[in-house]
Amino acid sequence: MELDINFLKQIAIDVFNKVNPLLGSKEAAEKSMRGAGGDLSMNIDIIAENVIIESLEKANINLLLISEEIGEKFIGDKYKALINQNVLIVDPIDGSNNAVRGIPYCSTSLAYAIGTKISDIKKAVVINLITKDIYWAEKGKGAYLNDKKVKISNLDITQNCFFELNLPMKNLMKNLQKLAPIIRSLFRIRILGSSALSLCHVASGNMEAFINLRNSNRLVDVAAGILILKEAEGRIFSLEGAEIEYELSINSKFPFIACNAEFESFLKKKLIKKKN
Repeated sequence: MELDINFLKQIAIDVFNKVNPLLGSKEAAEKSMRGAGGDLSMNIDIIAENVIIESLEKANINLLLISEEIGEKFIGDKYKALINQNVLIVDPIDGSNNAVRGIPYCSTSLAYAIGTKISDIKKAVVINLITKDIYWAEKGKGAYLNDKKVKISNLDITQNCFFELNLPMKNLMKNLQKLAPIIRSLFRIRILGSSALSLCHVASGNMEAFINLRNSNRLVDVAAGILILKEAEGRIFSLEGAEIEYELSINSKFPFIACNAEFESFLKKKLIKKKN
């Protein structure tokens, strides 16, 4: 059985209802185990993930769940999940540090795939855990913010553009020097802390690009945002200029460049690694 987009939206709303009252609280910040994604899980991460798992189990769904905290877990009948190739990739709380400190920028993301690759993602939902706004998309049907269709902006480098940068601490100065020509050309730069939500902001035209140079960026952070961005006619590519295509796995990690159509050639010219 293929998951319905409204079912995914309802899961997102259920997570919102459970965790929104906890944002910025001591209860949210209580430390737990280290999650499968590599980060130290906090109580709010576990609470959100449990809401998702319970929703799937109650609905008698058969699929592979890939989640930042628990890693990979079969829900329902493993054999049926493997045969149907049903996969749900989730980040229960994207922007956990923002969430526990009360900084109003965090989200829950869910990406549903039938297959084994990023290109097999069919449906996606990202909910803003502050505002309850829902970004969503179905492959081939466009991207939406609540009930309104969204699309990337048409601004180019000559206009007042907003970028987000996410840089690794390793070789920080080297990366900043590499980015200096771009930075000098921009109107404003942001570092916000929820990759899923930031991709949605590029998709809806609130920002022009999101440059994430961190090799530790996880599939669970961006799986839903990638489909939403693509359905809004946005662009996303690797540091080699190639399509972003990886296995649906908790171990998939990669940097990326996301932008509107006007910036694609500019950013590829400035950032793409030259082949020897």
